[in-house]
Amino acid sequence: MWNEGVCILKLFGSSGIRGPANKVIGPELALNVGMAVGTVADSVVIGKDPRIAADMIEQALIAGLSATGCEVTLGGLMSTPTLAFATADYDCGIMITASHNPAEDVGIKLWNPDGMAFDSQQQKRIEHIIENNEYATVAWNEVGDVKYGEEFVERHCNAILSKMQPSHKRVVVDCGCGAGSTITPYLLRKLGCEIITLNCQPDGYFPARSPEPVEKNLGQLIKAVVAFEADIGIAHDGDADRMMVVDEQGNFVSGDELLALFALQQKQEKVVVPVDTSMIVDDALGETEVLRCRVGDVYVAEKIKASGAYFGGEPSGSWIFPDVSYCPDGIYAAARIVNLIAGRSLSKIVEDLPHYPTLRGTIECPEARKEQAMQQIKQSLEMMGDVTTIDGIRVDLEDGWVLVRPSGTEPKIRITAEARKDVDDLFGEAVCIARGAIQ
Repeated sequence: MWNEGVCILKLFGSSGIRGPANKVIGPELALNVGMAVGTVADSVVIGKDPRIAADMIEQALIAGLSATGCEVTLGGLMSTPTLAFATADYDCGIMITASHNPAEDVGIKLWNPDGMAFDSQQQKRIEHIIENNEYATVAWNEVGDVKYGEEFVERHCNAILSKMQPSHKRVVVDCGCGAGSTITPYLLRKLGCEIITLNCQPDGYFPARSPEPVEKNLGQLIKAVVAFEADIGIAHDGDADRMMVVDEQGNFVSGDELLALFALQQKQEKVVVPVDTSMIVDDALGETEVLRCRVGDVYVAEKIKASGAYFGGEPSGSWIFPDVSYCPDGIYAAARIVNLIAGRSLSKIVEDLPHYPTLRGTIECPEARKEQAMQQIKQSLEMMGDVTTIDGIRVDLEDGWVLVRPSGTEPKIRITAEARKDVDDLFGEAVCIARGAIQ
């Protein structure tokens, strides 16, 4: 159904269609996406985060979908995991969000009924329809109906609660003025937690902090956790598909550490992580098989589905539990992490994990030089150890690894090195190799 021939048009990145509102993503593009989706789907549910441009994009999508006879259900303001949960009853879900991107950006992400984002073949199908103007528009009296859905948030809450144990922890929740405000505080309160909210009023300007829940953006949360003597602090991005954590001492817990903790929580045979994930996960899990894939939550989900893994995620804060959904679910992850600290403080749990020094850096590289430079880098790295080329070039050594990846958005080459010892030497060698290839 989805397989098509050559398509020149390229709309989708590693996480949907995304860019500055009215510059890259405007109503004309949204109209075309709506008509393309309506051409292959009979029923669609739409959700949105609080971005200023979201209403404009929603109206254009509705017009395009209706023009093809597609039945449209509007879910209103909701998190991406809630939208993915709701999609189970429809042919397709559309989330209007730019996730962790800044306020001026907007985006469109498409979902399957099992919570999986559209894969590469499905994306190409949509691009092919738009590029070739192959829309299946209908007669005036066959235009699709538009209605409003109800209880999506409540149903998502109840589904998560059915899998959790009660908790009475004190939790500071920082939703960053995003869509997580509609669900996470209420879910954790129903779980039994004492909730202190921070930036939980939806606001598309994201006035309190940048939507990305990285350590440098979570100063307020870190201070609040310490000031209120909370057991844990939880932070979301704009659409709450991501979730990051601060421990009871105000320490930011890294994504690699959280990957290990979630995987250990229900330790089984296989777990999926991207190529830039720390050895913390491998060493903490012991005999569990750690499968690596390209960077991007859609690639993690695809690998989980293909391999039958029980869990996967990214250090950026995306956590995928396939027994619930193939969508990164920051809401479910928030409940899981609260359950995880039931009998012990988070700082003590993290302390037990192995830790290794990691170095990251970038080197300027003109776009025209990237392909040739990466070929030369690969030849040099192959002399160091076992090389994999899933996403960039990763070489695994006895006591560490190094990853060299071309940036997809900037004229740069990114270098990451991690080692049990002598990480400076490993990183320095990789930098010298990359610089030599660029010159």
